[in-house]
Amino acid sequence: MNKLIIFFCCLFFSMNDKTQNNEPHPRTKSMIHKIDTAAVDSFSEEQIYNAKVLENFFQKLKSNESQKNEKINIVHIGDSHIQGDLMTNEIRKKLQQKFGNGGRGLVFPYQLAKTNGSYNERFRSNKAWESYRNIYPFKNNPIGLSGIGLWREDGGFVMEMNIKDPAYKFNSIKIITPHNKDMFDLAVSSKANSIQTTERKVITHKIKKGEALSTIADKYNVSVTEIRRDNHLKSNAIRAGRILKIATNETKAKTVSISEFVSLNLESDAFCHYYNSEKALDRIFLIPNKLSSNYELNGLILEKDAPGLIYSSIGVNGAKFSDYNKYPLFFEQLKALHPDLLVFSLGTNESYEKLESGNYIKRLREFISNIKEQGINVPIIVMTPPPSLLRKKPNTYINDYAKDILEISQKDGFAVWDLYDEFGGLSGIKLLKTQGLIGPDWVHYSKKGYEKQGNLFTEAFLKAYDNFKLKK
Repeated sequence: MNKLIIFFCCLFFSMNDKTQNNEPHPRTKSMIHKIDTAAVDSFSEEQIYNAKVLENFFQKLKSNESQKNEKINIVHIGDSHIQGDLMTNEIRKKLQQKFGNGGRGLVFPYQLAKTNGSYNERFRSNKAWESYRNIYPFKNNPIGLSGIGLWREDGGFVMEMNIKDPAYKFNSIKIITPHNKDMFDLAVSSKANSIQTTERKVITHKIKKGEALSTIADKYNVSVTEIRRDNHLKSNAIRAGRILKIATNETKAKTVSISEFVSLNLESDAFCHYYNSEKALDRIFLIPNKLSSNYELNGLILEKDAPGLIYSSIGVNGAKFSDYNKYPLFFEQLKALHPDLLVFSLGTNESYEKLESGNYIKRLREFISNIKEQGINVPIIVMTPPPSLLRKKPNTYINDYAKDILEISQKDGFAVWDLYDEFGGLSGIKLLKTQGLIGPDWVHYSKKGYEKQGNLFTEAFLKAYDNFKLKK
């Protein structure tokens, strides 16, 4: 009997070993902090993996905490998970609470490009604009820093920007255009110019019984056609008692008020044209520079007249690393943001093209190389893509990307925050749905889900920063 018990015990453990060894995509590390944790209050030492590459950036943060004399720029680049600014806005708010609000950073008139954008600002224009995204086949369109080109071939426009969140009133606005061309002027208000003119005097006539339209026209020396036009009559038939408007041949003086925008005095540097205001602004107008014949906008940078952190987000729905890599202007204009730290969130769209992990890593490395060719040598955090479904099954391509990102991070010299693992990996997708964190397409996340991602990243980032300070 004892031998039989021992046999079944051995068989059980043998089968259990095979189950573990046959896991389709084993992870290279343990960074588990699952989404069903009640409170985000404890983290492993390696919540951000290879965080040692962030030490110079952390030192700058630490210095600025005491001296409060610098702008610190973080730039977060991604796809549709980033374009809506839900996750990144949460990160921005939390980090600025600790390190100071240096301004909103990069903004773009997504509404004029007929797509979604941040809730912090709103744009409108009296004229339509052409647009083109970097995800489309390559064309010689002005696609740069925002990943979306926006342009007009003639003037006559007024583009208005309104800041919805009062925390992001600004003192400085920078205009980013292809090769820093001087295409736009700025205005904060308009002045009314009065013009004296004349207009025909309009009287009223009450139709009497038996009157015809022709006799009324003769009485006032006007035509029947004019009376019909001015009173929207479909025929000559009229009825007694109706009031007609008659534009007589007499004239009267009239004052016409015409609004004219007053251009501000702009300055320029190697990256942009800009305006500094002593008073914090929440509205501004972009108008045509009269010396320009075409108008191309790649983005605006809003800053406050105060030191602190600026968190700029750049996202394009459907984007991949290869889409950004197509346009050298993107990398040239990235310098205008003066980044101190870069964060990448790309991979979901590569997985939907079933791009093998080796090619994904190749494109990631090309992206980093293009940045460094511009002399931008700053720390990088690569955020692994979040879990999703692919054809109603767990997206194993994402699992492969996350695994390989971690494997190359030390050799390639970047840090990693493993969002894929934080949100449960292959086995977490159903729980995401139960908790209302993922959307009905099983790819995009709810507002609650993106804010959860933002909170988890911020907590991990601040924990890594605290660990750095403890070592110093």
